[in-house]
Amino acid sequence: MADRKKHILVTGASRGIGKAIVESLNSDDAVVIGQSTAGDNGLIASDFSEQGAASRLWEEALARLDGRIDVLINNAGLFQPNPLSAHDWLESWNRTMTINLTTSAELCRLAVLHFQERDQPGRIINIASRAAYRGDSPDHWHYAASKGGMVAMTKSIARGYAAQEILAFAICPGFTMTGMAEDYLESRGGDKLLADIPLGRVAQPEEIASIARYCALDAPPSMTGAVLDANGASFVR
Repeated sequence: MADRKKHILVTGASRGIGKAIVESLNSDDAVVIGQSTAGDNGLIASDFSEQGAASRLWEEALARLDGRIDVLINNAGLFQPNPLSAHDWLESWNRTMTINLTTSAELCRLAVLHFQERDQPGRIINIASRAAYRGDSPDHWHYAASKGGMVAMTKSIARGYAAQEILAFAICPGFTMTGMAEDYLESRGGDKLLADIPLGRVAQPEEIASIARYCALDAPPSMTGAVLDANGASFVR
């Protein structure tokens, strides 16, 4: 009998949210391939700052997944400060856009073409951020802009390809207990920032992973285009 487990590609899978997503999906329902820059622990090595990285990753993932990908989860992201006074401000802007948005767009394009060529349903889940709607600090214009673009891209994919059973969802976490968030909270005064979260704590990676798993495996098609917030009510729309 043909293997009907969902074949899933997850980027940024070595730690934090991405690692939790892979762990949540590794079950009888799915076969998961993950990506990281270093490619440790069986993950595909791919540096998204390099030209052509997206297409090379896609081809390697297809090879490992017997030529079929059913779900793409774009989670890889860069979150580094970029002060207005920095001499390399534009370089930092472009690097963040390349990793957070452009590479995600390239992978979305490859996924849509793959689904169309195989005449099969497919799902795309983009891990964006609360910053897409609320904005971010003065040192993080680039991050907020990249995540805003990711949300707009997700909506465009959902509207453009729903009739072909190609579905797209965006997840917008607030602060999540990952290494990036911990460093940021410490640098910005964690207690003050936590006071802005009515829930009183940041999210855990497993919470975001549970939403991603639902979108990948169980969300009804009518949900396509949905943007799912997970920010402890620190920003409500």
